[in-house]
Amino acid sequence: MSTWQAFADAAPELAGFAEQRLAGRVAYLATVRADGGPRVHPITPIIAAGRLFIFMEPDSPKGQDLRRDGRYALHCSVEDNSGGAGECFLSGRAALVVDPAVRALAVAASSYAPRERYILFEFGVERVVATNYTEEQVVRRRWQADN
Repeated sequence: MSTWQAFADAAPELAGFAEQRLAGRVAYLATVRADGGPRVHPITPIIAAGRLFIFMEPDSPKGQDLRRDGRYALHCSVEDNSGGAGECFLSGRAALVVDPAVRALAVAASSYAPRERYILFEFGVERVVATNYTEEQVVRRRWQADN
């Protein structure tokens, strides 16, 4: 799994932008349903110690999707109809976290108080695309993990 840290080491400016747009804010997670269709969920990403985490209810459809098929796409909210401060898209694979020390790290870094019953996933980062909009141009930056 390519970690957030690997992404940040390879593309620090892009990772800084992505962290600003994602960490502690509402974003949208897309997962793959059992029938192959997409499912979209509002979530609050946590970026800590070079890792990307998301807590969720144990019976959440998104958790069921990720246990079966770890592929995901994650997109930040834009601030207005003109793209506001820009947007960021990530994709990769997620894995359930069972290590209590890793969970404690994610709890400590969270912008909210995760409930004890919540399950935790770590999200590997395989691809990132960021877009900024100005009146003069659209600027896209990309990063992809080496496979």
